Amino acid sequence: MMPDKVLRYLGFAKKAGQLVSGVNTCTYTMHRGKAALVILAEDISENSEKKIMKEIRKSGSDFVKYGTIEDLSHAVGQAGRSVFAITDDQFAKTILNEIMREKDKRRMCE
Repeated sequence: MMPDKVLRYLGFAKKAGQLVSGVNTCTYTMHRGKAALVILAEDISENSEKKIMKEIRKSGSDFVKYGTIEDLSHAVGQAGRSVFAITDDQFAKTILNEIMREKDKRRMCE
């Protein structure tokens, strides 16, 4: 299970209408230049990852791999989603900082 803080922020972003999920919706959001941060689940399928990475490179969106499909989907109340795009800069910065803090903590514990 992932730390609650990141999951809570994702839930807040969803409630505020600042989060979209799913490969096609996120691709469209990036294409329109509206994705401040793209989050890919660590267990994303190879095909989905290829498709989304192609769009990330084209759009120049920031992205991070974090968490599992199950944990992330549960946090936003939608099943089976492996890609999430944050459309608000402040939410994106906050969530990315929290993810980096978590990854640093894990590295120190190893």
